[in-house]
Amino acid sequence: MAKPRLHKILISRTDAIGDVSLTLPVCVALKQQFPGVELVYLCRSYTSAVVACFEPIDDILVYEELALLPSEERLQKLQGFTAVLHLFPNKTVAAWCRDARIPLRVGTAHRLHHWWTCNLLPFFSRKRSDLHEAQLNFYLAKAIGYPNIPNWLEIKQTTSFKVKDSLPVDFQSYDFSKVILIHPKSNGSGVEYPIEKYAELSLLLVEKGFEVFFTGTEKEGQLFRKQIPKNAQIKDVTGLWDLKTFIAIISKSKALIACSTGPYHLAGLCQIQAIGLFTNTRPIHPGRWAAIGPHSKALTEIETISPQQIADALQ
Repeated sequence: MAKPRLHKILISRTDAIGDVSLTLPVCVALKQQFPGVELVYLCRSYTSAVVACFEPIDDILVYEELALLPSEERLQKLQGFTAVLHLFPNKTVAAWCRDARIPLRVGTAHRLHHWWTCNLLPFFSRKRSDLHEAQLNFYLAKAIGYPNIPNWLEIKQTTSFKVKDSLPVDFQSYDFSKVILIHPKSNGSGVEYPIEKYAELSLLLVEKGFEVFFTGTEKEGQLFRKQIPKNAQIKDVTGLWDLKTFIAIISKSKALIACSTGPYHLAGLCQIQAIGLFTNTRPIHPGRWAAIGPHSKALTEIETISPQQIADALQ
């Protein structure tokens, strides 16, 4: 089958912040490989603030908004694309794209529903692969003509993440040069470091002359707020900001420390020091999930990492 000229590509990834963050390299690569191509990203509402910072993306479609449309209107929104890459296997989105008759529909052969919704089925296993998650996305890009899978060094140096300056009024003149963000929870996405050790770490960082912000949602803050040390240089900011504001705060800060979770990946994209705490257990080890970005770093064996080791990892 002769492949049509690529002029408009839909990137579909409707899962979490960290997963979406790691699709930036393939978006950059497609824009470079196919000059003039229009890239549209289909994501969930709560990750749209992340995708809005992707410089290669020309437009965003929000999954929840499409789901509410009458079928005729939704089909119109999805027509005109040359190709769709299902970077996350969402059965509903795959059916929408088939019904819209997008000519090239790419989905992993490991998902049964792709066999009747997609016509390009690259065969690869994310779970068993030694490649990084950001590299694995290129298996789908190869199906529409991208030539190779970049090495980890090329992936890690990816930039093209432009943060919108949306600091709250109280922080617009704040000096973030000495602020370290600690994000204790992971919403189940990684093995978590004990809050008692994060508390110890925060005191070590204050001794080094830093200011520490404990971040997270209000619900997460309720789980550890009472264990945050009482210190003028240590602040509880859980529940204060939406994601767009949080990204702006991250981009201004000195560093962020977390396990393998969304804010850690955002810190990498913002090119600040991103210190990730990992286990070596497959498939959740740093070889698969380390943050991209020139100043990201992964510490392993989370069960035995000391607060002093983390403090020493900061440049």
